[in-house]
Amino acid sequence: MDRNGLLPILMADDDEEDCKIAKKALQKARVLNELIFVEDGEELLDYLRHRGKYQAPAYAPRPGLILLDLNMPRKNGNEVLEEIKSDPLLKQIPVIVLTTSDSEKDLHRVYELGANSYIKKPVTFDGMVKVMTILNEYWFAIVKLPHVNQDN
Repeated sequence: MDRNGLLPILMADDDEEDCKIAKKALQKARVLNELIFVEDGEELLDYLRHRGKYQAPAYAPRPGLILLDLNMPRKNGNEVLEEIKSDPLLKQIPVIVLTTSDSEKDLHRVYELGANSYIKKPVTFDGMVKVMTILNEYWFAIVKLPHVNQDN
């Protein structure tokens, strides 16, 4: 949990502009959860498994939600999603695929792998604010998430 007692949101996206827009959209939507960024699938898994620069659990708190882009270097979103959802310590973390892809193949594949939602990235800033507002209300105000030991 962050300093506000809220679960952080972990966003895996290699597009710096998309990350800036997401951060500004969260602020405008008045989402208080800390937003943490990783640039690719390998870094996401390092964060979740406390490897490399994320060894200290205090530096890498367990996220309440993962926003996952599909098209990333080193390890793509599908590969990462498969690893997360097959890991008993990680599979309960909700994973929202947030991507530019319109592909039916991608849509079916991520749900087969266990994604909790699939959202096409909005093309406008106001659209992104709306998405972030709805995600915040649904995942942090309506849904009851399991309490998990922070050492995991």
